[in-house]
Amino acid sequence: MTEKEIMYVEDALGHTEFLRTQAQTAVSQLTDPQLKAKCQELVTKNEAAFGSFFSLV
Repeated sequence: MTEKEIMYVEDALGHTEFLRTQAQTAVSQLTDPQLKAKCQELVTKNEAAFGSFFSLV
């Protein structure tokens, strides 16, 4: 991988981790079961995306 491609993957990892953290915070604060479940789904999807990006480096 080129340095530019590695920088792109690192940037994507950072964004994905930020989104996961935000969704996890929402899960811990929400009381509505449907919203809480949707945010937990986002956490799971972002964890999968993080794993996919991480496997590139």
